[in-house]
Amino acid sequence: MSLRQFLKELGCIAGGTALLAATPWLKSCTPEKLSEAAAGGGVARIGLIGTGSRGQYHIHNLLKVPFARIVALCDDYPVNLEAAAALVPDAKRYTDYRRLLEDPEVDGVIIATPLGLHAQMTLDSLSAGKHTFCEKAMALTMDECKAVYDAYRQSDRALYYCMQRMYDPKYVKAFQMIGSGLIGDVVGMRCHWFRNADWRRPVPSPELERRINWRLYRESSAGLMTELASHQLEVCTIVTGKMPTQVAGFGDIVYWKDGREVYDSVSLTYRFEDGRNITYESLISNKFNGMEEQILGKLGTMDLSKGVYYFEEDDTTYGVRRLLDQLKTGVFAAVPTAGPSWRPELRESHVPHAVMEKSTGWVSGESMIGASNDGSLDIVEAFCQSCLTGEQAENVVEEAYCATILCLMGNLAMDEKRVVTLPDAYKIPYMKF
Repeated sequence: MSLRQFLKELGCIAGGTALLAATPWLKSCTPEKLSEAAAGGGVARIGLIGTGSRGQYHIHNLLKVPFARIVALCDDYPVNLEAAAALVPDAKRYTDYRRLLEDPEVDGVIIATPLGLHAQMTLDSLSAGKHTFCEKAMALTMDECKAVYDAYRQSDRALYYCMQRMYDPKYVKAFQMIGSGLIGDVVGMRCHWFRNADWRRPVPSPELERRINWRLYRESSAGLMTELASHQLEVCTIVTGKMPTQVAGFGDIVYWKDGREVYDSVSLTYRFEDGRNITYESLISNKFNGMEEQILGKLGTMDLSKGVYYFEEDDTTYGVRRLLDQLKTGVFAAVPTAGPSWRPELRESHVPHAVMEKSTGWVSGESMIGASNDGSLDIVEAFCQSCLTGEQAENVVEEAYCATILCLMGNLAMDEKRVVTLPDAYKIPYMKF
């Protein structure tokens, strides 16, 4: 189910207005707004900076947007530029992004370059009067994040960051369900993202190592935190409506001792002023636990990544529950000390309930490029619509800012092995504590 279809059906059922109030960035995505944008017959003319694997992923999505046209491509690595040009042969080609920004036929720019280039390219794009869409995360340093945020506040151009969970229907519905009290008061959050791969790409020549494997080096990457944790920490700040103020944790290169500079294993705890915590783990040498984003409530638990929730007390029964009941009555009934006080606390004893009856897709988290039905197409489509209307999506930049700051605080805590407190210099009015 597409986001537009989801919102269309939502308009026919109770709670639609409440959901849009809880997720204000979607107000510009309603079918009515789309009709208004399409009524003028305009086409968003898009220029793409960065034509590697993620850039080409965006090209495939853009080709599905009826009111968008890719008019320009830019990359200083010929192999990628030629591959992208094969997908869009009529687009102009540039090797210097500043020349693309000077092109009057470009309405909006999509930046899909290494993280270390995000801030300057975004600043230059806004300065050139272009609507701008940038891959996550916002920037490599907290100073750069603040500079981009301040420039955005002074601009009349739309700015998006590819935090696609904000546009994934199952996440959107889960945000509303949590806000409505389905799982009770949120008492904690637990997220992890595990893979089993070295995160490397083939390098045709040694001098290209740092350009192609930019994720492994600190001059261009902030590692697992900005590449993976940024999505999951954003989920936590959205459901709580608050920002953690402290973080502590450890990071190490545990397995992939191949010259990389970023951690391959991280474990952190973020603390809110009210005492709640986010526990976060990621490593890339074991994938057994996959990816999960668990919001823990007094009445239940929501796993947003899988689109399911569980109640603490649930009358629903299924196979494992019946087996546990049999164990309780058959085995433990004979043990006086356990007897009536025994209760199963295994995870498998909780019955999963679907967030949505119509599935929007479940993502394992293994892909390094992107997955279908994860909100990426929807957020790109929303950006193209903003290129036509000039409308800025509420909260998207602010949530991207908060998530990136949290990731960079986490790296600082691991690097310096201390508790890091959010500096006042990087607080913005949007943040609540």
